[in-house]
Amino acid sequence: MHYRLPPLPAIRAFETAARHGGFQSAGEELHVSAGAVAHQVKLLENWLGVALFQRLPRGVVLTPAGRQYAEALRPLLSGLAEVSETIRHRGDERVVTVTSVPSLVARWLMPRLGRLREQHPDIDMRVLASLHPVDFLREGVDVAIRLGTGPYPGLKDDMLMEEWFSAVCSPAFKAAAVDLREPGDLLRYPLLHDEVEMRIPDEINWTRWLQAFGVNYAGAARPSFSHTYLTLEAAANGQGVAIAAEPFIEEDLRSGRLARLFPQRVRGPYGFHLLRLPEAEARPSVKAFCEWIKKEAQASSAQ
Repeated sequence: MHYRLPPLPAIRAFETAARHGGFQSAGEELHVSAGAVAHQVKLLENWLGVALFQRLPRGVVLTPAGRQYAEALRPLLSGLAEVSETIRHRGDERVVTVTSVPSLVARWLMPRLGRLREQHPDIDMRVLASLHPVDFLREGVDVAIRLGTGPYPGLKDDMLMEEWFSAVCSPAFKAAAVDLREPGDLLRYPLLHDEVEMRIPDEINWTRWLQAFGVNYAGAARPSFSHTYLTLEAAANGQGVAIAAEPFIEEDLRSGRLARLFPQRVRGPYGFHLLRLPEAEARPSVKAFCEWIKKEAQASSAQ
């Protein structure tokens, strides 16, 4: 099939100029002059037979046709960029692309990548931190670790770890809080809140955690932090008490940056799932990574 396409350099120049609202800023992004952008846009207008910009004494504005064309082009160019990135990374069979929520990447996965390199030096990792649902093919992702309950139709799914929430603080904070002996005593102390947990339906937050021990809590959700790892950094710096699932606090408990206040824990409603397309493990590097991370999760849960 023959596709009659407009000149692609002109398409790129037009989309950039439409996004920036002018030729000068577009030229700066493309590392060419404003005149070169204007020339490419003019070529496209001639090819289409319609004006895309209205030229004014002090700049340009999109015409209705230009606005319609720009809106249609954006998803097409975005899709082209994404599939190109996918193919580019798939060209190297050693690369394994894994995505997970930022806090799990920072607090659980990253400290373990050294062991992965020791056991599988032939694997090159590409790690993406993201909260949004993953499109494996479009984003070039091999493996995703997501918090949920399942099922995940069309995907291979292994439960990696359950959620067990503990109250933690810095060792210095714990030593100074001499009257902090049981969960109800926490009401006299600053409680650090995680906005991610507050946005997830039925997730364990301070209200639910304390209710599990018969304590009513209706305090303001302040101070609050956008990610779990920030909440735990605040706790490690002595700013208050945080609650978090075990995968997020394991390394800090081991190193002594954080201390568990009580032996009591609360089971969360979700779990961390290892997700991939059924055909993904046909690649030896992906299969090896999945087997490795399942063993790491099993060892982590046993502690």
